Amino acid sequence: MSEPSTPTITWADFERVDMRVGTIVEAHPFPEARKPAIRLVIDLGPELGLKKSSAQITALYTPETLIGRQVLCVVNFPPRQIGPMRSEVLVTGAADEQGRIVLTSFAGPLPNGSRLM
Repeated sequence: MSEPSTPTITWADFERVDMRVGTIVEAHPFPEARKPAIRLVIDLGPELGLKKSSAQITALYTPETLIGRQVLCVVNFPPRQIGPMRSEVLVTGAADEQGRIVLTSFAGPLPNGSRLM
């Protein structure tokens, strides 16, 4: 087994990254973004509410297929201006063999706002 390609971190480092489950309630094409993207509104539960994000996921997803889908979001990055929109959370995923982003998913439904532990 090979060693990780990035430096190891402590448990305290990991705990600083706040990742939460949310449900996509709105999804729209985002032609103003430099790279093809979809503009999302994600319900992160009563504590965090609705947050906006821009996701470069157009290779595998359309706005219509995203409504109601649960995603894992990093919620404690600072907001980032992407074109005319302020992205408030980072939606997580991984690249497949062709470099297309596949969204992080769950085996079953979880309450919005659930924290990754």
